[in-house]
Amino acid sequence: MNPLIVIVGASGVGKTTLARALCTAHEFSLAVEQHEERPFQALFKQDAKYALANQMDYLIFRAEQERLLRSGSKPALMDGGFDLDFFGFTRLFHTHGWLSTTEFDLCRRFHALTRNLLPPPDLIIALSADAQIVRERLAQRNRINIASGEDAELLEKFVQEWLATVPKAHLLRLDVSHEDPGYVRSIPLILDKIKGLRN
Repeated sequence: MNPLIVIVGASGVGKTTLARALCTAHEFSLAVEQHEERPFQALFKQDAKYALANQMDYLIFRAEQERLLRSGSKPALMDGGFDLDFFGFTRLFHTHGWLSTTEFDLCRRFHALTRNLLPPPDLIIALSADAQIVRERLAQRNRINIASGEDAELLEKFVQEWLATVPKAHLLRLDVSHEDPGYVRSIPLILDKIKGLRN
């Protein structure tokens, strides 16, 4: 089974940029979030009644990506991922009242069942950055963003609570506040950590 590496962190922290930079340095099968292709994302942005449909769609989509990546021939790299979508965004939407407690529990049950059927990632690369930098990056984006710059700190809190439960051997934390767009400082650390997974 292929190793699975996921890059997690708040919206705007640089997950996709790092994933693409890693793919130029090493051969990976890559899966990204694909916001524009998700059928409920734009609807949810306009009307919160689509929150449950949006979250279930994302959870199913990300689980499908994991299963496909694991069956491929190259190490697998995922931008965001199944666990981030639940522990980060689903919790955030419940906190905002966009998901009722019953709807949140439905997502929780689906996540727990699916994670029991799919092995957890072999390595989680957890990115963090200064909150002001994240807000500025979100403001410059030309794509659908459900989580706002004001949500960055709350989302980071939820992500950190989840990461506290992850075994340290499977976690690499990186502060990328001052990293350049090519991630030249971080990539060697990441590749070395990935190499260590195979030994």
